[in-house]
Amino acid sequence: MSSAEPAADFGSYDVVIVGAGSSGCVLANRLSADPRRRVLLIEAGRSDNHPWVHIPVGYLFAIGNPRLDWGFKTAPVPGLNGRSLLYPRGKVLGGCSSINGMIYMRGQAQDYDGWRDLGNPGWGWSDVLPLFRRSERHFGAADAAHGTEGELRVEQQRLHWPILDEVARAAQQMGIPESADFNAGDNEGVGYFPVNQRRGIRWNARKAFLDPARKRPNLRILTGAQVLRLTLEGRRVTGVVFRDRSGLHHARAGQEVVLSAGAIGTPQILELSGIGAPQILGAIGVPVAHALPGVGENLQDHLQLRTIFAISGAHTLNDRARSLWGKAGIALQYALTQSGPMAMAPSQLGIFTRSGPGHNRANIEYHVQPLSLDAFGQPLHKTPALTVSVCNLRPTSTGATHAVSADPSAAPSIQPNYLATEADRSVAADSIRHARRLMAQPHLARYAPTEVKPGPGPEDDESLAKLAGEIGTTIFHPVGTAKMGDDPMAVVDAQLRVHGLAGLRIADCSVMPQIVSGNTHAPAVMIGERAADLIRAATS
Repeated sequence: MSSAEPAADFGSYDVVIVGAGSSGCVLANRLSADPRRRVLLIEAGRSDNHPWVHIPVGYLFAIGNPRLDWGFKTAPVPGLNGRSLLYPRGKVLGGCSSINGMIYMRGQAQDYDGWRDLGNPGWGWSDVLPLFRRSERHFGAADAAHGTEGELRVEQQRLHWPILDEVARAAQQMGIPESADFNAGDNEGVGYFPVNQRRGIRWNARKAFLDPARKRPNLRILTGAQVLRLTLEGRRVTGVVFRDRSGLHHARAGQEVVLSAGAIGTPQILELSGIGAPQILGAIGVPVAHALPGVGENLQDHLQLRTIFAISGAHTLNDRARSLWGKAGIALQYALTQSGPMAMAPSQLGIFTRSGPGHNRANIEYHVQPLSLDAFGQPLHKTPALTVSVCNLRPTSTGATHAVSADPSAAPSIQPNYLATEADRSVAADSIRHARRLMAQPHLARYAPTEVKPGPGPEDDESLAKLAGEIGTTIFHPVGTAKMGDDPMAVVDAQLRVHGLAGLRIADCSVMPQIVSGNTHAPAVMIGERAADLIRAATS
């Protein structure tokens, strides 16, 4: 873009929301409910009118698809033995809720109490639980933990794999209790993940929150429009400059701009606007508008260790989908009943437990899948197998993401810095041992589980940590890059206002000061609810 290229006036709105992902869709719905408030929602991606968005198993093909995914890659990660990972982020209406695993998981009550205790009043478990309940349409009866009148559908999975029942029984044989509800504040236990689906079809943030609001005359939704930078007058953010097919535009915000572009997109927009660490801005040739050293720092993510075990005497998706007849049967089952393998989330069985006796609450999460493949987008293996993924719920390693150029089309650098601390390497080693113990339980002996990945080898911590580096990959939960707090590296305060600036808030997973002990879609929706409340209170 030429610096001399003029931006056409796109008009004035009360609130401009950047990003139509999980948080942004909630904000658009809640804020436009007041007919006096003019709301503009801007999304860089296109419509979610794509079959692989809505058929649940389509996540295998949505990830890495340039129509739906930004297609980011990490820098080589030392802790992963120098490997670089694909780093999927939704580039589509609904954001990551259109390509994610559909798992509805809030995390643990102590996660949010921890946020509060870091100096963020209003973010403890008792504060956020009503927000989770507000947006939720849960499959069970309404109670203290769950709501049934919200827009976000939470349903039980519509498929059954007997081998997963057997793994659940093996977990109980290890002493892990059965869990009837992972979302009541303590998720320790084994059970099936609840999912964001409606009768076997993905229920993303677009369906939940935008569809009920899109006919409101005070809400305008733009797709295929990439925000390039914020506009400032002194220390006040006054709008955004964006590009769509028709050219460059400037939209003004009379009250606030809200960045909901995610843990990778939000810091990049800030830095391209001159908001960030002066040394980072200087390196890309962007003048400093507002020095804020924490922008892009504190990147946290869940690293999953994808162990694979070949089995015999039970069916998995590998063998069911091996033949044309098998594929046809799966397709017919879904067409007739919206159930079966095509209705499945990427992970069905969940286990939250402790990797060792030194932890006072569950610190690892299993995603157990009745399938195996080398990587997402690759073919399934030919013989029956289970993927038994384990992730460290509360890693101590932190990384960073930063703009590498003043050109908005240049992908940012992403360095998750996995396994950088001794604590994380220790948990990784314990996690592989734990997965091996699970699959070696007497209850599973009849299926003769045989470790394929990482494969038998030394059992010492150093060797296992190296193996973790070979098999580890992201589970797609980046957070923390515009963290909430009042310390020198915080980017927003407890009201989600960017420190030192007026007219700008951030509402997405980048504001998490610490990662939650579970999947991140449900917390992103909650953050959108909280931001909407804060904005309404400030502008009423």
